[in-house]
Formats: sequence, structure tokens, C-alpha cells
Amino acid sequence: MSGWEHAPPPPFRIGALGWLRVLWRGTLVGSLTYGGLVVLLLVRLVEWPLYGQARPVTPHITRFVCRTALRLLRLPLVVHGKPMTHPGAIVANHSSWLDVFVLNAVQTIYFVAKAEVADWPMIGWLARATGTIFIARKGSEAKKHKDMFESRLQAGHRLLFFPEGTSTDAIRVLPFKSTLFEAFFAPALVRSMHIQPVTVVFHAPEGEDARHYGWWGDMDFASHLLKTLSTPRHGRVEVTFHPEVPVDAFENRKALSQHCERVIRTAHVHAVE
Repeated sequence: MSGWEHAPPPPFRIGALGWLRVLWRGTLVGSLTYGGLVVLLLVRLVEWPLYGQARPVTPHITRFVCRTALRLLRLPLVVHGKPMTHPGAIVANHSSWLDVFVLNAVQTIYFVAKAEVADWPMIGWLARATGTIFIARKGSEAKKHKDMFESRLQAGHRLLFFPEGTSTDAIRVLPFKSTLFEAFFAPALVRSMHIQPVTVVFHAPEGEDARHYGWWGDMDFASHLLKTLSTPRHGRVEVTFHPEVPVDAFENRKALSQHCERVIRTAHVHAVE
């Protein structure tokens, strides 16, 4: 998570009942998440020798855990449209770590994340176990990333990445970076790959700051997690799957990136009005 020019909202105050919710929800969600991780790793011990990079079983465990976690948090999820069936990737706007639960709950995907996420306590373990691709945002790493993407896509994995490159305040969409789109223009991929833009919109609980679910600037994970667990009545999150587009319909990565940004930004603006 990189810097953000806007000041964060006032501190979220947690009362006595809020701390009870933290304890109750935290225990349930934590047990579910790490219990699911243990099951996933055990299944993967069998799945890997039989299928290698392909994962016919473990993604279903991930989806179950994420759907159930949202129910335990009592954060309603509304879905518009359908995930694409073509081979390719999904791109979405990025508000906070909650996006991982939301997007995993509605489809089978493999995230692309910045390299430092692999070293984050607890989150890094989950990301590794669920098949996340970790990338260093350096031009010198472009060839390595391209080869990695190609290998995973040819294995049938549907990748998801956040072209903004950082999480935000949840009420706006930052300009997209086009670098990762280049991988889909590889000769072995360009004629078969599709990209599906997906808009994720968090609606704050009634009476709370519109940026309630955003995670940006110097905000730390622990305080954001506590706020999420202690919120008495959550708002809702909407996920909109837009029509997928063939990569070879675009001249280059910048044209493809601009199309996805325009579609996602337009839907986001209308949804938060």
C-alpha cells in the first residue's frame, strides 16, 4: 500500500460492545480462515503430485472460506453480471484487503500481488497457499513476470490484478498503470486471451464516513481490521462483472489499460453517487 494525498477519516472509536464484536467475529473469522488454510494445504499435498500447477480442488476451499467470512462479518455482497468463461485475466479497482475476500468469493481466481505481500505476517502465508503470483515492480523484472504469467495462463489459471498499483480510499479510482497488460500481448497468448474489467464498490454503513472501507496512506492493517470487526452494522459491497474483451482487439497495452480504466471508473462513479 503506497502513499495517498488525502487525510484519513477521524479515528474509529470502539466501545465495549465493539470489542465484544471484535472478539466474537475475530475468533470466528480467524478460525475459519486458518482452519481452511490447514485443510487447503493438506489437500494440496495430494493435488500437487496429481495435477501440478492445475488446482481442480483447492480453489473451491478458498471460495467457501471467503464467502463464509463475509457472512460472518455480516457484510452483504451484491453481484451484477457474470465472470467470463474465456481464458485470460480480470482487472479490478482496489479499495482494501477486503477486496481479496470479496473477489475470491465470487469466482475462481489467482491474485497478482506486489512482492512485499509475501513477507506480511499471516497474510503472506494465505497468499502463498492460494497460488498468488508475487511481482517486484521493477522494469528489470518485466521479462520474468511475462514468463510467469504465460506459464500460469497456459495452465488454465485466471489471474486477477489491480492496475492502480495500490489500495485507495474506496470512493475513487486511481489512474491505471499499463505495465502488467504487456504480458497478454505475448505471441503465445495474444490471440486467445480475454480481459474482463470488474468494478468493486463499497458502500459505507449508514452514518459513517464514505471512506469507511478504504485503506490507504499510513493506515495500518491492524486498526483497519479492528474497525471492520467492530462495525455494528455493515454497509454492503457491489461487484460488477463487465463484458470481457479480446486482447488482440487492442493495438497495445496502453489502449487495453485505458479501456479497462474507463469502464471501471464509469461504473464506480455511477455506483457511489
